[in-house]
Amino acid sequence: MAQWYKIYRHLSLIFLLFFAFNVIKVSILFSKLFSSSNNSRKVSDEWVDLIEQTLAQYRSSAFPEGVLVCCQQLSFNYRNETIVGSGQISFPCQSELVELAVQLSEVIGQKVELKLSLNVLAVKKHEINGVKNIIAVASGKGGVGKSTTAVNLALALQAEGARVGILDADIYGPSIPKMLGVEGQAPQSDDGKSMIPIDAQGLDAMSIGFLVPDSDAAIWRGPMASRAFDQLLNETQWHDLDYLIVDMPPGTGDIQLTLSQKVPVCGAVIVTTPQDVALADATKGIAMFNKVNLPILGLIENMSYHVCDNCGHHSHLFGVDGGVAAAKAHNVPFLGQLPLNITIREDADNGTSQVIENSTSQIAQQYLKIARNLAGQLFLSQDKRSPKTSDILIKEV
Repeated sequence: MAQWYKIYRHLSLIFLLFFAFNVIKVSILFSKLFSSSNNSRKVSDEWVDLIEQTLAQYRSSAFPEGVLVCCQQLSFNYRNETIVGSGQISFPCQSELVELAVQLSEVIGQKVELKLSLNVLAVKKHEINGVKNIIAVASGKGGVGKSTTAVNLALALQAEGARVGILDADIYGPSIPKMLGVEGQAPQSDDGKSMIPIDAQGLDAMSIGFLVPDSDAAIWRGPMASRAFDQLLNETQWHDLDYLIVDMPPGTGDIQLTLSQKVPVCGAVIVTTPQDVALADATKGIAMFNKVNLPILGLIENMSYHVCDNCGHHSHLFGVDGGVAAAKAHNVPFLGQLPLNITIREDADNGTSQVIENSTSQIAQQYLKIARNLAGQLFLSQDKRSPKTSDILIKEV
């Protein structure tokens, strides 16, 4: 009898546990059904097809081969009436992702958000600590706005989501401290061997202008200038940068050639104006970088036109589309045009930038677009992966 009683107790306990388990399951199901978070509808096959088609067909100057080749681990979850895209993107393009999300929302008829984390990879091995990619900004001659463009490109890359630094290699005429509003500051050292870069509007900044008066740097010659630059590059404690923008000295002489060979640059950008004289010098710059087998990421045409404040008329003071033609002639990507604008000049003199002060302005948007084009070209020019595009996973949460 006692044995049967024990069996009965064990069976009763099992039954009670089974009953309790099912009660809990039903409770969870009902709580999900009636909770405020369960407002989602089933992800339809139509939505899946529209997302895949839109992303596969999307093209822009920053994504000439499409957005999917630049994404990893891309997935779409649906919750709270919003389709949320997650994954990784290979270069900074935050403002364009916002525009793409709006386009997807319009196509699908449902709110879409793209929350892709930035994953910039180093495309060239080097021994500079704390820096993934080094990009040289150069010009064949002075006076074309190279330094102004370099500063605004660095700020624009930062605004698009990257960690960025700028190195003033223009030993003879360092202007980066003034343009970033950090004149008179001096880098500190915590070990007596290396320098901590100046924090300039979020950028890691280093320049010979922080260390010596302009008049002293202006009389330096080849070997001395080269050694000074080598110290600035290698003895600065860069803070895990995705990109280091190097503002090169203008021209195509020995010092420029030496710096191009000494710096582990992954690509160069040529800045020019549309006039014939500047274009001739830009051609020399392209030839110089070709000589040292340095990839040219693109050409930027500065001072392309002036817009009248009163009527909006575009005046091409230095010629029309000269940079466009030069880029085509040398098979170099054309990154964009920038206007001759008093605001850009005033910002450079005052140590400010429209990219920071007025990010929605037309000038800021032009710099942001060129920065995205530049970063996209660097990724595509060095991308060694399979041409297969990213798979898309869509699920309901």
